[in-house]
Amino acid sequence: MKKRNKLFLGALLALSLFTAACSRNNKSVTAVGSTALQPLVEEVGYHYQTQTGTTINVQGGGSGTGLSQVSEGAVQIGNSDLFADQKDGIDASKLEDHKVAVVGIAVVANQDIGVKNLSASQLRDIFAGKITNWKQVGGKDQKIVLIHRSQGSGTRFTFEAKIMGKTKVAAGQEQDSNGSVQKIVASTPGAISYLAFAYAQKKDLLKLEIDHVKPTGANVTTNRWKIWSYEHMYVNKKHKTKATEAFLRYIESKKVQQTAIKELGYISMQEMKVKQDSKGQVTAK
Repeated sequence: MKKRNKLFLGALLALSLFTAACSRNNKSVTAVGSTALQPLVEEVGYHYQTQTGTTINVQGGGSGTGLSQVSEGAVQIGNSDLFADQKDGIDASKLEDHKVAVVGIAVVANQDIGVKNLSASQLRDIFAGKITNWKQVGGKDQKIVLIHRSQGSGTRFTFEAKIMGKTKVAAGQEQDSNGSVQKIVASTPGAISYLAFAYAQKKDLLKLEIDHVKPTGANVTTNRWKIWSYEHMYVNKKHKTKATEAFLRYIESKKVQQTAIKELGYISMQEMKVKQDSKGQVTAK
């Protein structure tokens, strides 16, 4: 029995060493974090993998997870909708920031609420719990159901920063991913939430206008639609690999910026007419 245990432990050690070696070699890249960015990295990663043979592993978990994992050197890339210095406990000086796209965040609701436009103040009051029925904003006599992303989500951070300001959000259901929010809002009468544009295209979701401004890429580029953020791919400066750098160059290339990024509902960095800093200040480019 002891001999068998030793053989088992030896096999586990060998497997651990092999896995660690694979993560450091030039044929494997793991990217973890933002679910808003996940569809883009998965799609581009698939094509890159077939062309180069480099294995691209993509996982969600939220922006906070991505920043934590890459800071610890556990993964090669941390995907985030946040600037690193917006996340508590992260030393931004240790990370290299690659802004690969811009994500617009749409306010979405179940199709049967009877409303197509909200003012920014009405939206704030809905998520603060002050407005609790759609009839209060001209819609159906139906209870409003709040769906939030979980704490640590970059999508939630951006929504609250741009819409709520210092106003506290009311309690509601919390979901770990854009995909979960998409399904729940579509199937729950009276539901409202916020989603990255890439997830808001579903036909059975209603994309609300805010102050009669539509959530479109063109409106994001000029900041007419104000709920948007950069899609960051962070690299730990001490743990950079040639494979990671090559993959990032591919995503930042003109070819990807003008094709996959637009097709998947993101906005190319090259199209932005404004820029934003980590404090949320927006200025002309």
